[in-house]
Amino acid sequence: MMSIWIKIQHLLESQLEPGLFKVWIAPLRPSLEGVALRLGAPGEFVASRVRERFLPLLRAAAVEVLGSEATVEVFAASRLEGAPLAGPARDDRSVPVQIRLPGHNPAVRRTWNFSFDTFVVGPNNALAHAAAQELCRESSSADTLFLCSRPGLGKTHLMQAVGHALSHDAHRNLRVEYLSAEDFANRLISALKTREMPRFKARYREIDILLLEDVHFLQNKEHMQDELLATIDALKARGSRVIFSSSFAPRDLKKIESHLCSRFCSGLVTPIELPNFETRCLMFSEKARIQHQVLLPEEVTQLLARHIRADIRQIESCLHSLILKARLMNCAISLDMALEVISAYAADEVVMDFDTIIRTVCKGFRLTAEQINSRSRKREYVLARNTIFFLARKHTDLSLEQIGSRLNRTHTTVIKGISALERELALNTSLAGEIKHTVGLVEKNGRLTFS
Repeated sequence: MMSIWIKIQHLLESQLEPGLFKVWIAPLRPSLEGVALRLGAPGEFVASRVRERFLPLLRAAAVEVLGSEATVEVFAASRLEGAPLAGPARDDRSVPVQIRLPGHNPAVRRTWNFSFDTFVVGPNNALAHAAAQELCRESSSADTLFLCSRPGLGKTHLMQAVGHALSHDAHRNLRVEYLSAEDFANRLISALKTREMPRFKARYREIDILLLEDVHFLQNKEHMQDELLATIDALKARGSRVIFSSSFAPRDLKKIESHLCSRFCSGLVTPIELPNFETRCLMFSEKARIQHQVLLPEEVTQLLARHIRADIRQIESCLHSLILKARLMNCAISLDMALEVISAYAADEVVMDFDTIIRTVCKGFRLTAEQINSRSRKREYVLARNTIFFLARKHTDLSLEQIGSRLNRTHTTVIKGISALERELALNTSLAGEIKHTVGLVEKNGRLTFS
């Protein structure tokens, strides 16, 4: 029987260029303890590079083979002394281990990071919140929900809140699958490569609810769209429910097959807007109380809400910094302390216009506007353009067509650029860290310099 490691290698081979696989994956030597996969690399340099560039892919492949509780560690082989190492990476003499089917295992429960209890409801998200709760009810007649918003406004929170609620419903014992559209596509490719489509179909067509994030990733990927459409039809036929999320409304997804787009719109399509002042006040006070067990003074709450407007992630980051500073200084939270923390995020925050975004991105990437606006596909130019698309989508009211036209690009290019940047930001890589740092500097300096 094929060993666990060789099975995982097959999945990785289907997703990586042959040269990358040969240099970084093939030399790894595995050891398996339950569902904990330990990979020994020939030296600390290789171990560091594998962790930096390939750990998310390794984890995804391990989950595919070993189940949702699988873990992966990568370190220099010298640290594996005393541990049973398998033979060469492609050696079939390694000890065979029974491979579990990739279908749903009711004994395995994933850890949900968010629930409805911690979701702060305001006018900007009340409909989305109500719709998500409605799909959790056994008597609900709704079977499809499409959540759309700019990044950082609560789509993932609501998706996971649904998963949390249904996974903890012992009476109904529902089977829930939660993944991104990119994960769905990667697993489909792996199933095609390894001729395991029956298992793939069983996994995603015989469940009670599918939670699929970032469906804009599937644009211009016809075969993957066909498989998702067939999956949705199979789920609807058996009375299952589906929730989609995207950074874009269905009408903005131009290269999605019409029948699939129709499925996206067959239920409730609920946008989530930026929170208003009152909702931001509630977010600061409730997150402080629930997450940090701190009661914020009302004047501090209002000060924070007036200055921090971008998205929920920035609200949480600012709040965390304020509370941590108070605890380190062993003193009460005050207006002066809040002002000091706010200065690191925004000063008299205003919405950045497109020209401000271009100026600050050019400064951050050390490029000229002409270089960014050129037809060049140099890596740093593309990254700068994608950052502009991302920030313009987040901080301006310009349409996707208007954003693209300012840089002589199409609507589709804007969506692809934003999607590419969001995927990179989701990875635990040095490049993702650099992008986050640059975006943070652009947002801060854009407001400080041009407010």
